[in-house]
Amino acid sequence: MIGSAALAAVREDLAAAKLRDPAARSGLEIALLYPGLHAIWAHRVDHWLWQRGYRFVARAGSQITRWLTGIEIHPGATIGRRFFIDHGMGVVIGETAEVGDDVMLYHGVTLGGRTRDSGKRHPTIGDGVAVGAGAKVLGPITIGAGSVIGANAVVTKDAPADSILVGVPAKPRARRIGEDTRALLTVPEYFI
Repeated sequence: MIGSAALAAVREDLAAAKLRDPAARSGLEIALLYPGLHAIWAHRVDHWLWQRGYRFVARAGSQITRWLTGIEIHPGATIGRRFFIDHGMGVVIGETAEVGDDVMLYHGVTLGGRTRDSGKRHPTIGDGVAVGAGAKVLGPITIGAGSVIGANAVVTKDAPADSILVGVPAKPRARRIGEDTRALLTVPEYFI
């Protein structure tokens, strides 16, 4: 991604952030002040290095980015286009995670593993998935395109496309006609 392709990707990222964050005021503000975008941009460089065998340099870069943004994306993870991390603090994305296009994560999300075995051990997230604050998506599972994972859900099993996943452990269910899923992305209220 050098030259015009890199510039096109940056413009696309800025537009995706503006589309998904109602607090975004300008491209300049987003480019300078959004740590989620900084982490994604750094990941693209680190991933490029990782794929070419510069593993130590790539890991060092990802750790510097983690220190600067509070977001840890392993350089081996595969991230799609127009990926947006809102707020971002505490997001962790593991080495074998695969994230599709137009995915949105909120703060505190983990795309993690459940085993120390080598090979695929992190989730695959389909296109257009939204993952609420604090959600944990664990293991080599697949979340189908267009799904919504609610805040603080713990997902350990595959889910078909257009699923709603809430609870601990999360269980997938189909969307109801006309259902507004934005409320699922906010932290639930707890009453004692």
